[in-house]
Amino acid sequence: MNSATDDFASGTDDLGLAFADHRDYLRVERGLSGNTLQAYQSDLRRYEKFLRSNHVVSPKAIEPELVRGFAESLSDEGLSAKSIARSLSSIRSFHRFALREDLIDVDPTKGVSTPRIGLALPKALERDEVVALIEGITGGDALSLRDRALLEILYSTGARISEVAGLDTGDCDLDERSLRVTGKGGKERYVPLGAPAVGAVDRYLALGRPALLESWTGERVQSALFLNARGGRLTRQGLWKIVKSRAVQAGMADELSPHVFRHSCATHMLEGGADIRAVQEMLGHASLSTTQVYTKVTTGHIHDVYLQSHPRARSGTRP
Repeated sequence: MNSATDDFASGTDDLGLAFADHRDYLRVERGLSGNTLQAYQSDLRRYEKFLRSNHVVSPKAIEPELVRGFAESLSDEGLSAKSIARSLSSIRSFHRFALREDLIDVDPTKGVSTPRIGLALPKALERDEVVALIEGITGGDALSLRDRALLEILYSTGARISEVAGLDTGDCDLDERSLRVTGKGGKERYVPLGAPAVGAVDRYLALGRPALLESWTGERVQSALFLNARGGRLTRQGLWKIVKSRAVQAGMADELSPHVFRHSCATHMLEGGADIRAVQEMLGHASLSTTQVYTKVTTGHIHDVYLQSHPRARSGTRP
């Protein structure tokens, strides 16, 4: 056995056993070479780690939203479209195997698109679309107050959905209008909160969260900022479903994930003249090159501004 390819840190639950069986299938039945098998295992180790961070312990619990979330997490890490496409290919192999072995009933990778090889520019909402989506949540019930605060934070801070799902009440400093976010590797950063976000979070903490907490039956005091309808911590998957549901209500039928708010926050800040290094620090990007992708997104905006503002931009005569 090749120790480099067999070093797969799976558990002994259904998820871990499925990954181990798939590893044996690749090595024995398909007879993949050591290098190829190692590439598969590298992708699948990362995938399993992501699934476990979302409390998945069985292949049957994997839904398309999680697969898309994994692909977006790779993009956020700065991986190229080619690398993301390769990872998705490995994941599809795993799920085809799981379906064949009756470990799952439905392949969650169906309908998950592979990024085009080349520059994959992040999708960003228009500013009026953000306003319509957030301000369309007008109810005074606990879930409406929670959802509005949630969307306000996603757009105001550009935080990753895993970071927002992990927020505790102690991470909010509404007086200072800031939020403490714990990113990858446990690294903390402080991000500012806009006035609308502060107001929405304040209303949720005062009226919405206490109502949700009444449903909690756990022994310990629930410290999570965002709670589900049962009073427990809202998971990444639950957060995704909320965004999707609110997008449908706002008439935005296109695929809209929490990650789009991160893209929109960065794009709109750069369009407004923000320093790119400040945006990098706010988003928690380890590399400036990851943030620089957004400068390409704003190129069209710059061109429009030029046409509207430069006195000879539309002139056909030479100076």
